[in-house]
Amino acid sequence: MSTTATPSPTGTGAHAARTGAGDRADVVMEHQGTPKKAALASFLGSTMEYYDFFIYGTAAALVFPQLFFPGGDPAIAAIASFATFGVAYIARPLGGLVMGHFGDRLGRKNVLLVTLMIMGLASLAIGLLPTFESIGIWATVLLVVARLAQGFSAGAESAGASSLTIEHSPEGRRGFFTSFVMMGYAAGMVLSTVVFIPIAALPEEALLSWGWRIPFLLSVFVLAIAFWVRTKLDETPVFEEEVAEAGEVKKLPAGEVLKYQGGDVLRVMLMSAFSVMQTIFTVFGLSYAVDQGGFERTDILTVNAVAIGLSMAIMPFAGKLSDRIGRKPLMLTAMIGCSVAIFLYFLALGTGNIWLVFAASFLFMTVLYSGFNGVWTSFFGELFAAPVRYTGMAMGNQLGLVLAGFGPMIGGMLLGAGAFGWVPVAIFGCVVALIAAAACFSSRETAHTPIAELGEPYLRGTGRTRA
Repeated sequence: MSTTATPSPTGTGAHAARTGAGDRADVVMEHQGTPKKAALASFLGSTMEYYDFFIYGTAAALVFPQLFFPGGDPAIAAIASFATFGVAYIARPLGGLVMGHFGDRLGRKNVLLVTLMIMGLASLAIGLLPTFESIGIWATVLLVVARLAQGFSAGAESAGASSLTIEHSPEGRRGFFTSFVMMGYAAGMVLSTVVFIPIAALPEEALLSWGWRIPFLLSVFVLAIAFWVRTKLDETPVFEEEVAEAGEVKKLPAGEVLKYQGGDVLRVMLMSAFSVMQTIFTVFGLSYAVDQGGFERTDILTVNAVAIGLSMAIMPFAGKLSDRIGRKPLMLTAMIGCSVAIFLYFLALGTGNIWLVFAASFLFMTVLYSGFNGVWTSFFGELFAAPVRYTGMAMGNQLGLVLAGFGPMIGGMLLGAGAFGWVPVAIFGCVVALIAAAACFSSRETAHTPIAELGEPYLRGTGRTRA
């Protein structure tokens, strides 16, 4: 492969490193990626991952308290069930660190195939689990083990899919193509909810005996499609050029990223905690609406499915807009806007009017939260240099998501009595959102930075660019 560089129209040569950052940029331009195929693979993979992840959340809100935590106070059972939802977020940083390590060493594609298999097998196992009535506490233990496996897999998925799509995308369009990662989240969430709507409408006895298993067992079909598409995708040109230039990959990417970009890992962690808004809406809000608001399960599931389904049209628009005006304006708008919209959402739940709930959900999730969901996949990955991108993004993102994972449980603990018992929950979400906004404000803008120059602290620290 030729490494002869020509003058870069993006000005990369002006910042060329002693080791050839400008040349690398031009070589990558010669070795074009396949952005459409990468976006499709990331979309389907994320659909699979989040379908599995959210059918668990729905089951945790609606049936697991009775199946795996029977007897005693229903409120305590609900909190315990939410805790099993949250334990996956403890495993996510480990999954991100381990699989990010191999993703930066061995390539993005093969690692992402492994994450799909882990998630699919864990979900199948949950669908086949005996309940507490059959084997007692071992049912709960096995449920937690399977949930930990789901978390391990999910911890590697978003960072890997984002890195893969960023590195296959043309300059000036990274935000648009990478937004398809979280379109997969929306598709998975909608699919999981749509599958659960007829299940939730079953008579109580049928729902608790066999009905709840169906969504988990159906995940095998989603897995097969996503796995097949990913096998057809090439490794990213950026990763291959990095290996070709250096002759090797970093033996310990985590050490490298913490040494040179520890501040960016912290910023990504704090911004990722903003996802608590999502788990409060999809899990705690569902439970609150049914138990406290008096809504039918199917009605709230339908509202959630439509609100998040419509976000699939907003996220690529947000990604494309961020390519023009920058990532930070959209992220900050989402974070500050959601800190207000969460109060409107809970106020709507208190009215008993399903149309007001839908309007609040549309503003909260479809419009505002999509400004974050459509952009963070490109923004977080762009903060890091190619040799440590998967590891750095996964580490920061998944550490921040630990708080989001326990958001429903924290919400259950903060919930007070009376019509306004939800206020402490909304304040909790608001505070997290404002902290995330401060972290975003302190971050570098990355939208218009050439791909070879991303991760400037790392490049400067390793001598790849002029200080």
